[in-house]
Amino acid sequence: MRRLLLIATTAFVAALGTTAGVAVSQDAKMSFFVTSVGSGKGADLGGLKGADAHCDSLAEAAGVTGKTWHAYLSTSAEDARDRIGKGPWFNAKGEKIADDVASLHGDANGITKQTALNEKGEVVNGRGDTPNRHDMLTGSKPDGTRIADQTCGDWTMSGAEGAAMMGHHDRTGLDDSAAAKSWNSSHASRGGCSQEALKGTGGDGLFYCFATD
Repeated sequence: MRRLLLIATTAFVAALGTTAGVAVSQDAKMSFFVTSVGSGKGADLGGLKGADAHCDSLAEAAGVTGKTWHAYLSTSAEDARDRIGKGPWFNAKGEKIADDVASLHGDANGITKQTALNEKGEVVNGRGDTPNRHDMLTGSKPDGTRIADQTCGDWTMSGAEGAAMMGHHDRTGLDDSAAAKSWNSSHASRGGCSQEALKGTGGDGLFYCFATD
């Protein structure tokens, strides 16, 4: 009886180790995620430097190290598409998001509510969920280039002034228009750049992070 118990325990431990190995392998491959939390200060992310550091901190907390992370954000002087490396990019479950910059900004990218996971591999609330958190800060046009007056002061503003262009990670909006379904360029914030303003249209100050290498 003891021998059978020992064999069963050994098999269970071996299986657990194999499963854990798969999880670690998938995590290590992760090169794209939606932030699980924002800065807490609306669109004030501390500029691009602060936003990049936020990406890095969340990835490290999730167990993914040794990568350079950049936020998918445009500013008055920089385009989001030029900040994120060459690809390909994969989510926390190893699912491919896009092969390269061109496919990311084309119709065939893999961004949906089910694949635009946070760094923990969790689905992020979308339209129809409570609370709705589908608005992603981008400051960008559909092709990933900047909209200079919609970056909340290059991600340093958190008051009633300014505006931020946002996309829908769940590809769902009020209608079936291209903008409503856009992951990176759906509509501007209303009422400024504060946390309250972002929440008012279905956001929470979240944004996309990409590994550049």
